[in-house]
Amino acid sequence: MTKVLCCISGKGGVGKSTSAINLGLALHQFGKNTAVLDGNLTTPNIGIYLGVPSVPSTIHHVLNDNRRNLRNAVYHHYSGLKVIPGDLGVNKLSSLKIEKLKTVLADVEGLFDYIVIDGAAGLGKEAISALDASDKALIVTNAEMAAVTDALKTIQVARKMRKQILGVLLTRFKNDGMDMRVKDIENLLEYPVLGIIPEDKNVRRSNIKGKPLLMNYPDSEASLAYKELAAKILGIKLDDYMTPPTKKKDNMIQDLLRVFSFKT
Repeated sequence: MTKVLCCISGKGGVGKSTSAINLGLALHQFGKNTAVLDGNLTTPNIGIYLGVPSVPSTIHHVLNDNRRNLRNAVYHHYSGLKVIPGDLGVNKLSSLKIEKLKTVLADVEGLFDYIVIDGAAGLGKEAISALDASDKALIVTNAEMAAVTDALKTIQVARKMRKQILGVLLTRFKNDGMDMRVKDIENLLEYPVLGIIPEDKNVRRSNIKGKPLLMNYPDSEASLAYKELAAKILGIKLDDYMTPPTKKKDNMIQDLLRVFSFKT
């Protein structure tokens, strides 16, 4: 049975698309057949970040045409990840049947182990549709009060929809004394922080190049943090899958999680 996980946030610019891609790729690297679907229908970014901005069939085509099957919009990325991108044009937006997302996912039921949806920012129809189509939600936010407040609203909506919330992913964590403390975020949101993605210039470099971070810079701190997140979701030990040189760097991520999760 395919598990559908939605990366969702109440605020834009928190690294949600980057997280969906690299979490999906990390799941693939752990042996899971994984697809990433662009659920940010008005401003899709997945194709751009993966270097495939234009393709013949997209999620937009499927949502607009009852005769189209979602399987025809699945592309095999050279990283091994499967991609269901969005259309960059605006012509299809006016007639887009956003509410059909959950229905069309039935076309690929059983085809993948995991589908990671990059949900739209905010709490509009697109975000609600992505949540509705998902089994579980991962709340993506920065450690800033405005972003965390929006994350709280997203959690409240997900609860009302009876969606299982895996936890919180903190991105672009700077550890400069100005970010909110992890324990304070957990207390406010009432969910554990599953992962901390440190501020890493390699993330932006990868997005500009149109290549996933985990392929471009597999041993960067951010890459290791995404692998740790995927391991937690799968319920496995990351160390069992790491080579000795990588394990040393991963211990730094583990230390970061321990320090900031229990700081008082």
